[in-house]
Amino acid sequence: MLKQQKNLLSWLGEKEWLAPLLWFGLSLVVALKEFFSGNYNNYTIFKHVYLHTISGQTLYGPYPEYFDVNNYGPLFSVLITPFALMPDMVGSILWMLFNALILFLAIRQLPLTRIQQNLVLIFAAHELMAASSYFQFNPIVAACLIFSFTLIRKGKEFWAAFFIMFGALTKLYGIVGLSFFFFSNNKWRLIYSMVIWGVILFVLPMVLSSPSYIVRSYREWYEALVFKNERNKQFDKGIYLQDISAMGFIKRVFNLHYMSNLWVIVPALVLFVAQYLRLKYREYTSYQLYILCSALLFTVLYSSSSESPTYIIAFPAACIWYVMQPKTWQNNAFFIFLLIGCSFSHSDLVTPWVKKNIVVPYAFKAFPCLVLWLVIVYQVLTRRFLRTV
Repeated sequence: MLKQQKNLLSWLGEKEWLAPLLWFGLSLVVALKEFFSGNYNNYTIFKHVYLHTISGQTLYGPYPEYFDVNNYGPLFSVLITPFALMPDMVGSILWMLFNALILFLAIRQLPLTRIQQNLVLIFAAHELMAASSYFQFNPIVAACLIFSFTLIRKGKEFWAAFFIMFGALTKLYGIVGLSFFFFSNNKWRLIYSMVIWGVILFVLPMVLSSPSYIVRSYREWYEALVFKNERNKQFDKGIYLQDISAMGFIKRVFNLHYMSNLWVIVPALVLFVAQYLRLKYREYTSYQLYILCSALLFTVLYSSSSESPTYIIAFPAACIWYVMQPKTWQNNAFFIFLLIGCSFSHSDLVTPWVKKNIVVPYAFKAFPCLVLWLVIVYQVLTRRFLRTV
């Protein structure tokens, strides 16, 4: 039976047309559906980041053109510029495809076999579709982390530094790329390259506006993030779609509404850092990939800003982990649990009653990824990564 499952996975992975078809096809279909339904509020926010930058208006206040507010850094205004200049239909669809393409290229750079890469794309295609339905920027955030990993492995610290700083100056998450610092053979080059790119990317939005406006916007961005973090804690007041994190899950399940996030984050940081006790294996590709998976999961699990579409950052880690595992029935069953509990939990494949009464109010989407992250930490500490296929 296990041999048949392995043959099925190989058959899926060998179909070169299947991975890109699902990856881009599902996202294109859902993006068109949402656009023609008028559900492209996030893209409207993104477009106005550019418009507000060139007009000198605050990037972080409410505006009548859309609901919610922008929470990305001023550098985002440069990225969104070519799309904002197009008609909404063209700009929004190309924006979605651009996000999908960047993450697709990043996954293609992973030190996996072609079949394994195809399987990661196939299994993560549904999660990408979910992010695409919101016209999310998170696929590029995930790509920044993966590119920083692959480029450091290849000794291209200068360009790895670009992705680390670009991610950090747009959504902060990019700084997690420093998790791969110890894989570099030229750490000083990585450090000074980050300084160089930090300066370049900090001033780059000034081509669209004045230096004083951009400096003020960075200060306002910090204030907006602090406010958002406080707001994310208010799930007891009806705000359920935020803080889909380890902290949010624990607070809701155990009714600990006012528990400090530090009670979860500090032990998690200790466990994350403990993985570097195995640094003597840093030349092993399997060890490096385990740290990548751990970092991608950690980024989402321990952020109070995590929403359902944010899991396009975390779920590829589950797919990467799975393709490295021996295909035992336990691993297969666990991955099915990950697929259903995480990737499909907010979809129409789950009944409305389950979503309304379990998945949403208890931030259940975080639970399968939390279990996987703990499994990965255990496997690293016990050197199980030496047994991967």
